[in-house]
Amino acid sequence: MDVLEGKNISPLPFELLLDREEISRAVLDLGKRITDDYDQKELVIVGVLKGCIIFIADLIRDIKLPIELEFVSASSYREGATQQEKVETGGTKELNISGKHVLLVEGVVDTGKTISTLMKELTKQNPASLEIVTLLDKPGSHRTKLNIKYKGFTIGNNFVIGYGLDNTQKYRNLPFIGKVVDK
Repeated sequence: MDVLEGKNISPLPFELLLDREEISRAVLDLGKRITDDYDQKELVIVGVLKGCIIFIADLIRDIKLPIELEFVSASSYREGATQQEKVETGGTKELNISGKHVLLVEGVVDTGKTISTLMKELTKQNPASLEIVTLLDKPGSHRTKLNIKYKGFTIGNNFVIGYGLDNTQKYRNLPFIGKVVDK
């Protein structure tokens, strides 16, 4: 177990889940698959901020096609006495995706509520196709049925950091993915 620490932050114990090389191989494979599947098609890559940022930067360099790149935001929160999960989105209405093939890119799919909400919003704009791309999928946490066409890794229900994924907005810059563990 390693501990991440720095000036003015609490140490965060973690175990290495995926190293830089494993991630790079998976991203390269996803890029090749997407290139093959979307050859001769108008492709729009839509990233879900902020967790996708490092993944999408690497992924689009491995897609050997001309693409459009867009971003949307989404955050989930609990509301009311029932603690029902709500999702707030931004940027979806400004996208020009009608008739185009769209890949919605997320760093990690956990409950699926956020990605499902975004899929519903983007579907209203009549894209030619709409698929999900994620580096990490946590199927044991899904609360909704999802069809994820492109996934790098299937992982357990652990809290993960690094490679764009954060803990209170920190640790996104780590070149690997770590599984946070109890001290």
